Amino acid sequence: MKPSVRAGAAALALLASAALTAPSALAQAPYYQGKTVRLVVGFTPGGGYDTYARLLSRHFGNHLPGKPNVIVENMPGAGSLTAVRWLDGPAPKDGTAITAFNPGLITQGMLDEKVGRLNFLDYAWVGNIARDQRVCYLWAGKGSKGIKTFEEFQKTKGWNFGTTGVGAANWVNQRTLQRVFNVDMKIITGFPGSPEQRLAVERGELDGDCGSWTSIPDDWRNNKLITPILKLSKELPPDAPKDVPWANDVAKTDEDRAVLNVLNGAGEIGRPYIVSKQVPANVLAILRKAFDETMTDKAFIADGEKAQLPVDPMTGDEVITLLNQIYAAPPAAVLKAKAITE
Repeated sequence: MKPSVRAGAAALALLASAALTAPSALAQAPYYQGKTVRLVVGFTPGGGYDTYARLLSRHFGNHLPGKPNVIVENMPGAGSLTAVRWLDGPAPKDGTAITAFNPGLITQGMLDEKVGRLNFLDYAWVGNIARDQRVCYLWAGKGSKGIKTFEEFQKTKGWNFGTTGVGAANWVNQRTLQRVFNVDMKIITGFPGSPEQRLAVERGELDGDCGSWTSIPDDWRNNKLITPILKLSKELPPDAPKDVPWANDVAKTDEDRAVLNVLNGAGEIGRPYIVSKQVPANVLAILRKAFDETMTDKAFIADGEKAQLPVDPMTGDEVITLLNQIYAAPPAAVLKAKAITE
């Protein structure tokens, strides 16, 4: 073969090889390489949702293929509804836009017409960093009346509980005690904040409260200054007493249990993350895998402990299972739940 022919054949071989290897190399490029992932928080900086998002942002990118930059952006408005609606509007649909929101919108979307139609199964779920495990408790000091069980509490009249105002999470919990369990209770509204309310409990002006277990002051929990009487979440953290009855087990009827699922189910989804349903399935799978890996990352866990941010995650599938239970509530239960929150 002449030299010129040999050179031409070699060139053709190189071109063919390049044509074969180029797509392969492209396919192997990590999906998130060179991208920026935006964690959009539906509140102003400094609050719990923002703090958790910033914790996640410091570690999430290490588990995404290509190790992209992960940044936190704040998009306050309508109790985080603005950030949720943004996913259906101008937000990128390529898995680079993730929203953190208040899970109270899940219940609100079912019970409050002002929110409009809002079904969170219409969004793709990445996961939940921390469950909000709620419990009702009595002050165990002076004025506690010596009550130790929910049955005793339920039979005793004249309880005084307090809250910052109508619509607050503990107000809903206290209304649940009144309306579902027929507890004779006066709900005193108008406390400026939790510190003033807790001081009233310590003074014996209030008999107790309902709230997240981890939000109860450490000295109250560690020194047994409170008596937990009813848990509104199925599970409580490991440091909580093991014998606290679950509201759904105490409820007398299936309808009441369905009402409790509507009122309390979404509260368990404490720090959720969602993306648009238009994000491709394979990209959502990448996000979920990275999220689940981050939740077991020792550096992430240590960072959370240092910041005193409890980490008790749920996978995307676990959240969806819970949502299906909430949305399966009979219409009568939804109407009763709505009456409780009006």
